[in-house]
This record gives sequence, structure tokens and C-alpha cells, in this order.
Amino acid sequence: MAFKLSFTSMKFSQMAKSSAPLQKIRIDKWLWAARFFKTRALAKAAIEGGKVHINGQRTKPSKDIILGETLCIRQGWDEKTVIVDKLFDQRRGATEAETLYSETAESIEKRAKLSAERKAANCSASTHDRRPTKKQRRQIHRFKEENL
Repeated sequence: MAFKLSFTSMKFSQMAKSSAPLQKIRIDKWLWAARFFKTRALAKAAIEGGKVHINGQRTKPSKDIILGETLCIRQGWDEKTVIVDKLFDQRRGATEAETLYSETAESIEKRAKLSAERKAANCSASTHDRRPTKKQRRQIHRFKEENL
């Protein structure tokens, strides 16, 4: 007599297989699951571009990471230093993704400091680095005519 697997038994066997704790996972897949990048392709491009370092060393997208490793991730102006707390190969909600890592206190402090410096630099920047608009030119002409 042949044994047939039903859909429900296959479903439960897949769930049991996926619930086993992971020992290691590819870094591009983990970065995607932890929601640092929207797609795995973007994560791979960032790794190849040298924007992601494992324990201070450049890496490849296929490198396996393990628990406790320190990652340095540069995104735009920000640079985050995080420690891997959990390994997950599926993308979940943002609240669950935050449990996969913990950001170091120095990293949080450094990002806040640099953000404040950028904001201060933007406030002091001159906004008169372009030609006046038509309205502004009219106002300038009116001012000159009145003060002749």
C-alpha cells in the first residue's frame, strides 16, 4: 500500500523544519530579514560596495554570520554598529525585526551627534545661492525705484 502525504501533513512538516533554530545564515539574507535593506539585491550591492563590515572586515554577500558578531552598516549619512542577537531567514514585521539585533550605545550616541551637526550646518547655510525668482526681481526693482 502506497503512503500519500496530504497537504496538511506537508504543511506541518515544513513548519517543523523552519522552526528549528538557525546556526548560521547568509549576511545578505539576514540584512534583508532585519529590514536594513528593502531587497536582498540592495543588501548584496551594499555589501559589495564596502558598506557592510563584519567584525571590522569587508565581506562577501555569501558569508555566513553567527550569533554575537558585530556588524558595521553604513546607510546614507548614518553608520550603525549592531550586534547579531538572533538569526532569521524570513522577513517579518518591523517590531520582530528589531529583536534580531541590538545597536551599541556608542553607535546611537555617534549617530545623534552627527545628526545634530548636520541640522546645525543646514540652518547656517545660505539660501541665496541661486538667481532670484521673477517675484523677487520685481521686488528688487520696486525697492531700487523707491530709493532713488
